[in-house]
Amino acid sequence: MFQEINEIAGKRKSGPASSCIKDKDGKMLIEKNEVLTRWAEYIEDLFQDDRQDKPHKQKPYEGPPILKDEVRKAMKMMNHGRAAGPDGITIEALIALGEWGISQITDLLNIIYDNGEIPEEMCKSVFIMLPKKEGATECSLHRTISLMSHLTKFLLRIIMAGIRGKLRPEISNNQFGFVEDRGTRNVIFTLTMIIERAIEMKKDLYLCFIDYSKAFD
Repeated sequence: MFQEINEIAGKRKSGPASSCIKDKDGKMLIEKNEVLTRWAEYIEDLFQDDRQDKPHKQKPYEGPPILKDEVRKAMKMMNHGRAAGPDGITIEALIALGEWGISQITDLLNIIYDNGEIPEEMCKSVFIMLPKKEGATECSLHRTISLMSHLTKFLLRIIMAGIRGKLRPEISNNQFGFVEDRGTRNVIFTLTMIIERAIEMKKDLYLCFIDYSKAFD
């Protein structure tokens, strides 16, 4: 997958990608317009909020303003050499602006944060589909890679950092995946030992595996 991403970012050249895909009914689509329409349909369904009971909006909550240090931290977390979003602005260009740029970005993000409205250009993303296996013709057998504005990434990283800080005390000590500073290696080893012991003692052992489709993809 990393090789394919590098090819998209222009680091390597790749051969022509598959130009056909199946629709919802399994019909193979070949025409370019039909293929693009199918992908648009799939993406909309993938990110559609179909919950029956939507969260009730309470009165606006005024949180602390975004600080320059938060913008600096978000900027340092960004990897160099990554493809730009629809606005064409690379992370290197933003870093080159120095402290003046950090000040301007901080002011912009605070305006967005206070108003609750993100500019339309910052909401645009370019979706790239990477097949999970060669010759895949099902939309679900592709990974969706989203290229968005680096300014949008700054805002999202800062908001996520704040959310993580609030949620961390609520996370069970028994959760090891998707938690900062916790790994799964030791618990997987422990689980393996339990399985081996159960087999040795001829005891029943029940494991529950839940596949949250697209939850962490």
